[in-house]
Amino acid sequence: MPRFAANLSMMYNEHAFLDRFAAAAKDGFKAVEFLFPYDFRADEIKARLDANGLTQALFNAPPGDWANGERGIATLPGREDEFRRSIDTALDYARVIGNRKLHVMAGLIGADQSRERHREVYLRNLAHAANAAQAEGITILIEPINTRDMPGFFLNRQDEAQAICAEVGAANLKVQFDCYHCQIVEGDLATKLRRDHAGIGHIQIAGVPERHEPDTGEINYPYLFEVIDSLGYDGYDGYIGCEYRPRAATSAGLGWAKPYLNAA
Repeated sequence: MPRFAANLSMMYNEHAFLDRFAAAAKDGFKAVEFLFPYDFRADEIKARLDANGLTQALFNAPPGDWANGERGIATLPGREDEFRRSIDTALDYARVIGNRKLHVMAGLIGADQSRERHREVYLRNLAHAANAAQAEGITILIEPINTRDMPGFFLNRQDEAQAICAEVGAANLKVQFDCYHCQIVEGDLATKLRRDHAGIGHIQIAGVPERHEPDTGEINYPYLFEVIDSLGYDGYDGYIGCEYRPRAATSAGLGWAKPYLNAA
């Protein structure tokens, strides 16, 4: 039976951020995730988690200048010191909040830039992040993202992400398998979940193509949930992140999740 984490960056936007924890718990979620915690103190977030009996499944390391269009700095030459500081910041938050998974965004690459150079920087930065996180028992995650939503994003395919993890060779470096992004870029989701399951550290879902609730669009999620249940992930904690934009009010759109949330 799949266990779901509400993504508080996309869901429950009808509430102020710190109030979204209670709203998710009221709807039956036992875990949450979000993009970034850094606008709030870590102890503020931890207090909301504890007050509502929630587990933090995941958040992202600082992505650079998000407001001005940056989408990660892990591949960017010349930003290595900033990247290391960003990992220190993320780990400081994770120690307080209690999550054991940290997503590191790759970043954007221009058409005139060297992909080989970006990849070299990426490998070194990921090795550093995985080593720093190992002592904390934290898994570093990298995520292929489609270039329709995020033009120029460095990492787009599941096989490339798995190859990068293998090359770095850290046991606590895995792939974040977002079904929405994978369907847009590659499709064949069930086959890729079966092929790569040992290297998958987190899964996310959304309807395709509009990124609404997973009961709309072209993906048969009940079937995929059965596939995921059958795989028996080694070390995967079972949370599936609901990273979608509700069509209207979040709670009103949770009909698809009620059987699973009630069972949990």
